[in-house]
Amino acid sequence: MKLLRYGPVGQERPGLLDQNGVIRDLSAHVADIGPDQLSQAALNSLAAIDPATLPVVEGTPRHGAPVTGTRKFIAIGLNFADHAAESGAPVPEEPIVFTKATSCIQGPNDIVMLPRDSVKSDWEVELGVVIGTTARYVEEADALDHVAGYVLVNDLSEREYQLERGGSWDKGKGCDTFGPIGPWLVTRDEVGDVQSLGMWLDVNGKRMQTGNTATMVFDVAALVAYVSRFMTLEPGDIITTGTPPGVGLGMKPEPVYLKPGDTMRLGIDKLGEQQQSVIAWRA
Repeated sequence: MKLLRYGPVGQERPGLLDQNGVIRDLSAHVADIGPDQLSQAALNSLAAIDPATLPVVEGTPRHGAPVTGTRKFIAIGLNFADHAAESGAPVPEEPIVFTKATSCIQGPNDIVMLPRDSVKSDWEVELGVVIGTTARYVEEADALDHVAGYVLVNDLSEREYQLERGGSWDKGKGCDTFGPIGPWLVTRDEVGDVQSLGMWLDVNGKRMQTGNTATMVFDVAALVAYVSRFMTLEPGDIITTGTPPGVGLGMKPEPVYLKPGDTMRLGIDKLGEQQQSVIAWRA
């Protein structure tokens, strides 16, 4: 099942994508796609609805982030060995955990605005994990039972803020518009083996990143179990799980960073695609 939220910013309505790629309105059944709709029982109720009985959404509405009410947006650093190498960093012995501000979350095709005075903003295609039921000290063998589904994430990063301004990585990760998510939340049953998904990202039509979740250092189950040791994961929380090689920071002979007028397009198998245009900072 592919769940989504569509409509203008702040006025999104719940929907699902049927097998023909048509958006169907769910608002007669649920108020939104948020924490209360992510338990297995709630998802089973939605899955039992015949999509043909739901109203068709006409036109091509804006997609919002497919989940609302996210309390924590957790990210994992250097979770692909080849990305660690291009970044000049060792492969972590334990997952590197940092946070992205929930205020950076936006729709998958919304405009990306560079931070004021930014000169090193970068792209990162990533697999996002949406928590469906509370996870606290869960065992790895049980971890996926706490997952509602998966989303496509662009973990945008301002590298100067992240690496050259002291302190944690968080400074470069939570800038406004730096968390495009979607277009859909794809439920766990429909994704199947989450450790065999192809990933890619283009900038201005040029392929920059190509990878597969099979090469993650720490897989999804390991990450959910690990993070749940340090904080309670709640329904609607999102863990974005790291990026394959090909980021701007790692380009040779010189790094390449985003500039106004650039366009990013990215995708992950079964999770859809995003496209963002880049603009300069504005008040």
